[in-house]
Amino acid sequence: MSKIIAAISTGKQVCAIGIIRMSGEGCIAVAEQVFTAQGVPLSQVPNRKLVMGSLQDSQGRVIDHCMAVCSRAPHSYTGEDTVEFHCHGSPAVLAAGLDALYRAGARPAQRGEFTKRAFLNGKLDLTQAEAVIDLIEADTADAAANAAGQVGGVLQRKLAPIYDTLTDLCSHFHAVLDYPDEDIEDFGLQNYASTLRSAAKELYALLMTYGQGRILRQGVAAAIVGKPNVGKSSLLNALAGFERVIVTDIPGTTRDTVEESVMVGSTRLRLIDTAGIRETEDTVEALGVERSKKALEEADLAIFVCDGSQALTEEDREIIDLCLELPHAIALINKSDLGTAVQPGDLPFTIVLETSLTKKEGLDKLAEVLDDMFAGELPCDGSLLTNARQYDACRRAYESILESLKGLQLGQTPDAVLTDIEEAMEAMGEVTGATVREDITARIFERFCVGK
Repeated sequence: MSKIIAAISTGKQVCAIGIIRMSGEGCIAVAEQVFTAQGVPLSQVPNRKLVMGSLQDSQGRVIDHCMAVCSRAPHSYTGEDTVEFHCHGSPAVLAAGLDALYRAGARPAQRGEFTKRAFLNGKLDLTQAEAVIDLIEADTADAAANAAGQVGGVLQRKLAPIYDTLTDLCSHFHAVLDYPDEDIEDFGLQNYASTLRSAAKELYALLMTYGQGRILRQGVAAAIVGKPNVGKSSLLNALAGFERVIVTDIPGTTRDTVEESVMVGSTRLRLIDTAGIRETEDTVEALGVERSKKALEEADLAIFVCDGSQALTEEDREIIDLCLELPHAIALINKSDLGTAVQPGDLPFTIVLETSLTKKEGLDKLAEVLDDMFAGELPCDGSLLTNARQYDACRRAYESILESLKGLQLGQTPDAVLTDIEEAMEAMGEVTGATVREDITARIFERFCVGK
């Protein structure tokens, strides 16, 4: 199979500019078969200099007058020779140009193969490679800033000193063990206790950023809960800006959880509209109630909605107790236009808003409330841990270092303590890609689109 890959990098939609990308040894020679540069052959054009020319289809017909740019190994994104064609964004033009490249000797790129080659060729470590897809998928400025920081190597630079310290420790031990006659400083495990404690402290600090980092990357999981017919679905529709959920006066209309991602101010919410929580003999509705309780348990934010024109009931209070178990919870007293049987002081929430969702009143303060609640104080510069796989590996590394410290306190032999340290290094290597298994690497790059 050809090592030269090609793909459209700008999607299939009509756009002003469309890009066809190639990578692999010999790709410039393949590109010259379908592109005639003005003035000099493409192979003689300097690195990263755009040149005008004509792109021909597989029948030799000129299909576009466009630009091409070459980046030669190792000074390219993939670490290989690369060529990009910047064409007019007609899907037909791009498809014809891509077909011509296939006929000239290239093959279709797999999902994420350009970035995978960058990883395999040492241009990116795995934290940077995974951040590429996070940057593509970012839908807030903070998420983009943190992903861009990680693409730039911020996370890798935080982990590298810890890994290097553990490597020095292990290498010192093995050097003394393997070369007893050499003039090497004696290995004293107790001398490294402060080093291990410092490494554990650094990893713990990184792990503590994951809560905010996960929300930054995935959004705030917000469960809308309350009794039936209090306005939960109306709230989701109002925030979504369209009729996402059927709304009727009949209690129990919503019988399952319904999700919708929305931006409220600068906060992305993954809204979960739940079935009204109440005792019911209806089998289907009861299943919906159980799913509602599970969604609430797993949420970052509970949004309790009650009917402000009716006095609070025992069912309301039971739902309130569930909401207050979460780290974040707010209350909405809805139907304020129908009466005031419930006052803000009647609810044990720090934040209570009064709304009339049928009249679209009372939600103007919600964006400000959410921004204050989830803005956080940590910088979005790439230092936030946002990836579940990376978090799990860092957690295992941290726990292994704690085990090594415990072994020190118990007076275990150096080789037993170093087993835990080596396990910590193995786990940290999974984060950067130094020790990650091939099947995990393949799964990571499957997240990418073709052409990236």
